Amino acid sequence: MLWSFVLLNVILVTCIWLFNKLTCGICKSSRHLVGKVIVISGGNAGIGYETAKDLAARGARVILGCRDEGRGTAARDRIVAATGNQDVHYRHLDLASLKSVREFADNFNKTEKRLDVLINNAGAFASEFKKTEDGLLLEMQSNHFGPFLLTNLLLPLLKSSAPSRIINVSSIAHQGGSIDFENLNAEKETEKTYGKINIYCNTKLCNILTAVELDRRLKGTGVTVNSLHPGIIVTDITKNDTLFRMIMPLLKMFCKSTWEGAQTTIHLAVAPEVASISGQYFRDCREGKPNLVAQDPELAKKLWEVSEKLVKLK
Repeated sequence: MLWSFVLLNVILVTCIWLFNKLTCGICKSSRHLVGKVIVISGGNAGIGYETAKDLAARGARVILGCRDEGRGTAARDRIVAATGNQDVHYRHLDLASLKSVREFADNFNKTEKRLDVLINNAGAFASEFKKTEDGLLLEMQSNHFGPFLLTNLLLPLLKSSAPSRIINVSSIAHQGGSIDFENLNAEKETEKTYGKINIYCNTKLCNILTAVELDRRLKGTGVTVNSLHPGIIVTDITKNDTLFRMIMPLLKMFCKSTWEGAQTTIHLAVAPEVASISGQYFRDCREGKPNLVAQDPELAKKLWEVSEKLVKLK
């Protein structure tokens, strides 16, 4: 009886593992990117690193926007060594500081002649209940407000470089998100009532809604914007959550590797067949459907307008 139970569980685990591997989307494009300029936030670790390495291997000029100089320069050196592409660079970018975002964008606009792909990859997970120097909730700013401001400040160069692409790394976690404009920065929360996972879900919903509204604003410019779910991946982003640290060994049996998790981002950055697709949500290198809230154009428009005010864009 015991052996039958063990065998059934082994078969179940194997089937789940096989299903995950067989349905995992892989970028099949062999397109080269010589002469193209790419910015990727958080390109020093996890799926961001794998994405940056792939794009560098295709010959692109890759700018790693990272908060930590040591990790950023180390990642740059590893990518250069792995790809032979010397045109990979680290620049300081802390999305939790609007000043840092503005300095990064100002420096980039002054020193670069073009921008072909912007990948908003960096983000936080299960951050503490804390406000930034800008008075914004740490995780909301790291995952939404910071990338929102960065994208807007780089838009003129993206437009002048068209056809160009913007990619927002979201998550299936958006399914659990909601938008309350009276509590967008956890104004109604205390340290005791603050829900780390809820906030993360909200930020991922914001990533998709931002792409929906930006797509509307970019019609006719030659700039596309899409969002994506990379898959369930155990990376350093989960280190802040005790539960995830405890179950990490089990999760790794079923999760994608960081290389597999980077595939949809790479697909959106290079594949010719998505060059004219915009405002969509992808997973496993295929178009998918986010929940109905994430497709609400009026909600997307209002979130954009509120975000503009909070980051003092105008």
